[in-house]
Amino acid sequence: MLTGKVFKYGDNVDTDVIIPARYLNDPSPEALARHCMEDIDAGYASTVQQGDIVVGGWNFGCGSSREHAPIAIKASGASCVIAASFARIFYRNAINIGFPILECPEAAQAICAGDTVSVDLEKGIITDETSGRQFTATAFPPFIGTIIEHGGLLAYLKDRQEHQDAGGQ
Repeated sequence: MLTGKVFKYGDNVDTDVIIPARYLNDPSPEALARHCMEDIDAGYASTVQQGDIVVGGWNFGCGSSREHAPIAIKASGASCVIAASFARIFYRNAINIGFPILECPEAAQAICAGDTVSVDLEKGIITDETSGRQFTATAFPPFIGTIIEHGGLLAYLKDRQEHQDAGGQ
């Protein structure tokens, strides 16, 4: 179960707003986190706490295909992103790095900045603890859940290969 305070943004939050290109010279997660959301919310990086939750509108993560955007959000301490919809490349990049995201238009519209939200990733249940409302996002298929639990696609594949090398199925 994930629980955190909400940072809320609107529609079409693009990857250049999530992590401006001028900061890509140092692609370390720590450096990216320091500048995450800087151009849309100057206080985000200095106020986000471990476990907080980002909520966005339609087409969250549109723009370039760089995986720096979900890395910056994850490294900032956010535990997940809930949005009305995601740009497909952002969606895939988030899964590849083991960062959970949930599509739920109703939750994205109803949840307010500063609310406390709990997320049950396995069931896809989003609870706005502040308002008492509950929403259902589409839960990840088990294989995607497994990739996220491993911390990303590369970690999942490495673990799978090690298991096979050790004689497992």
